[in-house]
Amino acid sequence: MTARPHESAPPGVIDYIAVEESPQFRALKRSHRSFVFPLAVAFLVWYFVYVLLSSFATEFMSQRVWGDITVGLLFGLGQFVTTFAITMTYVWYANRKLDPQSEAIRDELESREASA
Repeated sequence: MTARPHESAPPGVIDYIAVEESPQFRALKRSHRSFVFPLAVAFLVWYFVYVLLSSFATEFMSQRVWGDITVGLLFGLGQFVTTFAITMTYVWYANRKLDPQSEAIRDELESREASA
């Protein structure tokens, strides 16, 4: 992929296009996408399986597990549990992997801006 032609920014001004095309920023985007996209796909598949089961497998979803608790209710509550688990996992991943990368980019830009 070739870089888009752009004029360099005046001294003291950040050239955001150059930052966006930098190897560090591309690595940050790659790290983000490689984590977010698979989790999003997995969650959407899980959600649509739940919706399809509730629409077309009503006998299975209405099976009682304990008292008035059914398989469908457990799957529905599982949607909330999955959402919280994905959120907590993303926060952990961002703190461990994404934040250090973005802080390094920000620190570099701030030092360049301060020295200009």
